Amino acid sequence: MIDLRSDTVTRPTAAMRRAMAEAPVGDDVLGDDPTVQALEARSAEILGLEAAVYMPSGTMTNQVAIRTHTEPGDEIIVEANAHAYFYEAGGPAALSGVMCRLIEGERGLFTAAQVRAVLRPRNLHFPVTKLVCVENTHNRGGGSVWPIETIAEVSKVAREAGLRMHLDGARLWNAAVATGIPERQWAGHFDSVSVCFSKGLGAPVGSALAGTKAFIDRARRFRKMFGGGMRQSGLIAAGALHALEHHRARLAEDHENARHLARGIAGLPGIECDPATVETNIVAFGVTRMPASALVAKLKDAGVLMLARDERSLRAVTHLDVSRSEIDEAIEVIRTCV
Repeated sequence: MIDLRSDTVTRPTAAMRRAMAEAPVGDDVLGDDPTVQALEARSAEILGLEAAVYMPSGTMTNQVAIRTHTEPGDEIIVEANAHAYFYEAGGPAALSGVMCRLIEGERGLFTAAQVRAVLRPRNLHFPVTKLVCVENTHNRGGGSVWPIETIAEVSKVAREAGLRMHLDGARLWNAAVATGIPERQWAGHFDSVSVCFSKGLGAPVGSALAGTKAFIDRARRFRKMFGGGMRQSGLIAAGALHALEHHRARLAEDHENARHLARGIAGLPGIECDPATVETNIVAFGVTRMPASALVAKLKDAGVLMLARDERSLRAVTHLDVSRSEIDEAIEVIRTCV
């Protein structure tokens, strides 16, 4: 199978497995795991922030961040298709008791003017708005990258209103490689940043949440409360640390493979795909001759796995387990199936 469902399907490389097998470990909840400590310190260093905490998933880092920034009854501002709202099982309501004030973005991106338009006046009838959330790159936006100037403008409006900023940077590594802008430059506009190791970087498990030391100290309490305290987690943290040090630069290969795939299917009858919208490793495309679910089934029978985004569109995600020759093969399979 050529698996283009997600960059989460990657398997550890041989070098990563060796690093995991040889990792020194301890009880992380008690603060004794040296490999986890090394991963957290390196993550914070790359992001230019004071501290970081390792967690099992990006959903947990996002939801712990929201809970750390807010109290029940508060409100957060978030894009309508953002992962923290769309794909995290109602976490803001269930875990933090907050309301979500939604902004309809363009491919997941919104403007400072849109933020200003949804700000509430201070009034006892309204929830207190505490936080603006940004997702970069944006999953449902097709791997779209925020212009850093737009982030700066959004941050300025948020600061003027006394709001905090959280970055869902699950694929921030992709944004950094695509633009050449270092991760710490993006992170400098935010109070907290979530990054994922198990997507494009190819580690088997985990994400990190970074911020000030005081913020991370508070976040550790909610990690424990949400069930994210782990014991000898250096075994998996070693895979994440290896990926962090060795797999970031190679994301450019995934981006080029995604553009190659988009160019290869753009002219096919029954396919609507604009290669100009492919900025990183996600290719979103429409289908006009059959339901998306039907094409997914035909592709699977022919040896290519993808996911339907809705009734009329699919997505394909390139990653380190898919070669250029397999992308060429996938293009031919799509051609046959449509």
